[in-house]
Amino acid sequence: MAFRATNVDFLKQENGCQHNTSEYNNKNLIVRRGQPFKLKISFNREVTPRDKVTLQFILGNRPMKANGTLIAIELNSPCQPNEWSAKIEAHHGNECTVAVHSPANAIIGEYMLTVITGRGVIYMAGDCPIYVLCNPWCIDDNVYMPDEDERKEYVLNDTGYIYIGSQNNIKARPWNFGQHEEDVLECCFFLLNRCGLKPAARRDPVILARKFSALVNSNDDNGVLTGNWSGSYDAGCSPTSWTGSSAILQQFYKTKRPVLFGQCWVFSGVVTTVMRCLGIPARSVTNFSSAHDTEENLKIDFYMNERGEKMDDYSSDSIWNFHVWNDVWMKRPDLPDGYDGWQAIDATPQEPSEGIFQCGPCSLTAIKTGVVYLPYDAKFVFAEVNADKMEWLVRDDEEEDYTLLREEKKSIGKSISTKAVNKNLRHDITLQYKHKEGSAEERETFQTACANLKSDSCSVFAAPPARPPPGIKIQVTGEKELPPGNPLSLNILVENESDQAKTVTVTAGCQLQTYTGKIVASLATIVETVEVAEKQVATIPVTVAADDYMKSMTLVDDELMIRFNVITVTKEDQEKTSECLVIPFVYPPIKVEMPETGKINEDFTCTFTFKNTLSVPLEKCELHVEGLGLFRLEKFDHGDVRAGGIFRSVIVCAPKKVGERKIVAELISKQIKGIHAEKIINITN
Repeated sequence: MAFRATNVDFLKQENGCQHNTSEYNNKNLIVRRGQPFKLKISFNREVTPRDKVTLQFILGNRPMKANGTLIAIELNSPCQPNEWSAKIEAHHGNECTVAVHSPANAIIGEYMLTVITGRGVIYMAGDCPIYVLCNPWCIDDNVYMPDEDERKEYVLNDTGYIYIGSQNNIKARPWNFGQHEEDVLECCFFLLNRCGLKPAARRDPVILARKFSALVNSNDDNGVLTGNWSGSYDAGCSPTSWTGSSAILQQFYKTKRPVLFGQCWVFSGVVTTVMRCLGIPARSVTNFSSAHDTEENLKIDFYMNERGEKMDDYSSDSIWNFHVWNDVWMKRPDLPDGYDGWQAIDATPQEPSEGIFQCGPCSLTAIKTGVVYLPYDAKFVFAEVNADKMEWLVRDDEEEDYTLLREEKKSIGKSISTKAVNKNLRHDITLQYKHKEGSAEERETFQTACANLKSDSCSVFAAPPARPPPGIKIQVTGEKELPPGNPLSLNILVENESDQAKTVTVTAGCQLQTYTGKIVASLATIVETVEVAEKQVATIPVTVAADDYMKSMTLVDDELMIRFNVITVTKEDQEKTSECLVIPFVYPPIKVEMPETGKINEDFTCTFTFKNTLSVPLEKCELHVEGLGLFRLEKFDHGDVRAGGIFRSVIVCAPKKVGERKIVAELISKQIKGIHAEKIINITN
């Protein structure tokens, strides 16, 4: 009787614990490269020293030894550096425990195993792929991350926050990354298999990160998510309605069609999920007052008319209240020494790179030092965090006559934020991207970037301006945030710092805008001339009625905010200055009630209560809730909720995993585009 293998036990539980993969909701073996994993192989008789046993690992449909997609390992053969190897660790009757070691640069993918015990005597391990991932725990892997707490946060943590709002009103949006959820790993490898990367490229996290920055958007390759900033989302889901990434990836994997719709924080959330799923440390990063420099001159031109209104049509440049992208951790052997560590990537389709909507990876060190010629896309990311802002006044009677109102060197790239390691707190990482604003190092970096761009147009404005003589200073005070349905009340303070009286014309424009700076509606214009004595302050009160903005809010399915621009001109010397204030809307909270602890496989209830404390009814209210390890995304339709009205939703949870679990809730309506809530429960055996 021919000697043959009869069974392979993949020891999924033991290997999962050793490889930090036990959380994946997947029945197959998942291991990390550069680290041994064990198999228990049964034979039809006891193995003798004369028996030759070969393990064959196959990747893809056309495996070849030459490109590393067909690996044949003879048990107990001499080990070669950076090669696959296998060794029998223990015998017990007809069973052998085998330790298989993959190299730290192994191709990531789904491998099929066959056991060959003689010519034509083959045991195929059935439809049981072995998933091989990158390994941040392996010092020889290019994604090695030495700190264990950081590995727990940036690889294993499946929940977190994405920061939104504005630089003066930063909000933490709970987000379920869900990299271990059902079908997420399969979806990642489906994308990877479909994109046509050569096997050698699948070893390299630099190439993988760049490729997935393209695959997560649908612009070039029918990828995961379609971006939409139109304000109309009837063909799919509003970007504000998502509570996490796994539902998006599950839908894409099921339909093989792009999911509708996403905006920057959704793209970033999905990228974080995909990277962590594949074993590449990743974090979502928010840049407040984020520049989109379309002319590659490190200047953002901002135009206002004589009514104080922002003019969208005059420049393709823009400043987003916030923009969210990702950092991934890896070595950069393709760059000179000194550029390892965090690298910025961005799946939001803004500008094509090498003909495709992809961005990065770009070394944060390169950004901070202004070395913008290094790959990939350093000049674009540098401008996002460190461009200069040029404010222009366009005269109504002469549209080609522009007057420079103000040159701002410190207004772009504020409060760059990510979730803190193992804490539910915001971590400001601005100094990882740029030197302190106003410092000599920051201006030297700007000059370096200009020199590397070989652009005369940007270096004109690189030197710090001379200190202006005392003149008019303006400040806007009042509401920091506004409940929808309430009037907006502000005060414009005009301070005369000079030693002579001034006659000042004050123009203020109030507009409704999206987070990308796109103007939705003009609400009010105020023009007033005031006499301000030397060293005195004049106050101009401003009120905008709720009716002036509420109708526009219901016509756009984006979260909006109010932009208030002020321009002053003195009669005596035509001194001009400007100021801007962005005012977000504030909403009533969702109350979440559930136990603090629970037991696996024992049901518990979670109740969501919302009271509309606003002065206006809320139309078409939907509550979306999700709990990783508890239940998939659920949606509750509550219709219209009158002012003062209350609704409750109850969901029964059946925990399947132990440990800390988080429930995330999101409420949207025609008037409000995102109320977030979260609650944590600890599940025990």
